[in-house]
Amino acid sequence: MPSAILGRKLGMTQVFEDDGRVTPVTVIEAGPCVVTQVKTQEKDGYSAIQVGFETVKEQRLNEPQKGHFRAHNVEPSRVLREIAIGAGENLAEGDQFAADIFASGDKVSVTGISKGKGFAGVVKRYHFHGGDMTHGSMIHRKPQSSGATDAARTFKGNKKPGHMGSEQVTQQNLKVVRVDVSKNLLLVKGAIPGANGGLVLVKKFIR
Repeated sequence: MPSAILGRKLGMTQVFEDDGRVTPVTVIEAGPCVVTQVKTQEKDGYSAIQVGFETVKEQRLNEPQKGHFRAHNVEPSRVLREIAIGAGENLAEGDQFAADIFASGDKVSVTGISKGKGFAGVVKRYHFHGGDMTHGSMIHRKPQSSGATDAARTFKGNKKPGHMGSEQVTQQNLKVVRVDVSKNLLLVKGAIPGANGGLVLVKKFIR
């Protein structure tokens, strides 16, 4: 079976352990996913599978997308992603898999798009200390000097105000607390990137 699956972040809750401890968990609707294409070393130069997540009406697709799904004889999917596979994994187009590829106690890494926070200053974006609030400083939250001051240009990598968030983030080494096979739900300990309803990729954590 594949070592990764696509899902949606539903939100956070808590579960009670057998010893009475409360564990905060994130609920992920994981799958079901369908294999829409198989990439091989001989034909494509690498081994992977293209998986589809969430069915969609064919009328919502453009012609190239419709032709892709018809060529591989699979139902249309809203989301397509590639997942690397090992040499011993034999999967065919049309195969389905769901949350049961994981079990309680497994360690996983979760990749998602972090929440966008718009244009932010350096105090919020990089936790700058800021200037004095009194004695007429007049520069309370301004960047002040951060790097060369007479170079007539801005060097790459300088910490300046700008767009914050809305970038790919991977949280590693998270524990799967519970798996609800009937509802395709994964309960993962702790927080994961992104807003509720965001697309995430859950894969087995290997270091």
